[in-house]
Amino acid sequence: MLLIKLMEAKYPSGTVSLINEIIEKAIILEASDIHIEPNVGDIKVRYRVDGLLQNGTYIHRSMQPQVISRIKIMADLDISEQRLPQDGRSYIKVKDEEFDLRVSVIPTIHGEKAVIRLLERNKAAMPLEKLGMLEEDMGYFKNIIRKPQGLIIVCGPTGCGKTTTLYSSLERINRDAINMITIEDPIEYQIKGVNQIQVNNRTGLTFARGLRSILRQDPDVIMVGEIRDTETASIAVQSAMTGHLVFSTLHTNDAASAAARLTDLGVEPYLISSTLKCVIAQRLVRRSCVVCKGHGCRSCNATGFKGRIGIFEVLKHGTKEKPKTLLENAEDLIKNGRTTKEEIMRNIYSE
Repeated sequence: MLLIKLMEAKYPSGTVSLINEIIEKAIILEASDIHIEPNVGDIKVRYRVDGLLQNGTYIHRSMQPQVISRIKIMADLDISEQRLPQDGRSYIKVKDEEFDLRVSVIPTIHGEKAVIRLLERNKAAMPLEKLGMLEEDMGYFKNIIRKPQGLIIVCGPTGCGKTTTLYSSLERINRDAINMITIEDPIEYQIKGVNQIQVNNRTGLTFARGLRSILRQDPDVIMVGEIRDTETASIAVQSAMTGHLVFSTLHTNDAASAAARLTDLGVEPYLISSTLKCVIAQRLVRRSCVVCKGHGCRSCNATGFKGRIGIFEVLKHGTKEKPKTLLENAEDLIKNGRTTKEEIMRNIYSE
């Protein structure tokens, strides 16, 4: 393969330059992750853009040890350990932009594979109005997040934008008069004026333990990155009952399943009914490129899509109003030409 030979010739000893070029390419593409995967005869580089992986370049197989070692050095990992998974982090500055890099390395039959997640340090939270909620749902949600107490849940699969919705909500109500504390894994963006805690399972700082400590810090608003276990669920609900506004996420497919999931985690139904104020289910679908209207061009890297847009289902506590479903909202986007039927089927109908 010509491209492999070119990469080998261009970087006989310049592994540092190669890795920097790969990361810079990811930033240009606005990729969330970089996959560096060893195969039989080469190393394949792929970028996750708008939720889907795109093929990047290929590197000669002989460079695999140098490439992985360089990534490990960047993330302060053990370069001599090749049999166990390792996780670390690093930092890079490209022009005037600063990025945190979350690095994961795992052993495979063809050698070690690395995944690098890029998180822009100074990226501001997206305004609530730009998330894509229906106007009436947005009005309800803005009112709910101004309440002094209660539990607000955002649900959906991994990568559907739950954290973005939480950050936008916190930014909306952030002010000097209230104490806001989060416990996250990882901290994706830093919010000025918010006390953010990073989960660290190695030291025993779990969601549950961190949440218990937060309650001794006189909080007004608490954000728990994810409710994963019975203890965290119980503390989150109790916090919402005792005068705190609590935000969190669950891995359920729709809003109606959130209460059932909390019940499965051991929370009594009467506690759920008295604390749960709002549940939002959401998905992210790729937005049709506004330049080429979906046919593929240089602006969208010939994919026909550029950026993503949210689809929301808002379940309002204490009302008999039937929420507009994810599918109904998705159909509106198709009619308006903002995405395609195939994209909706990939994200929603497949469930």
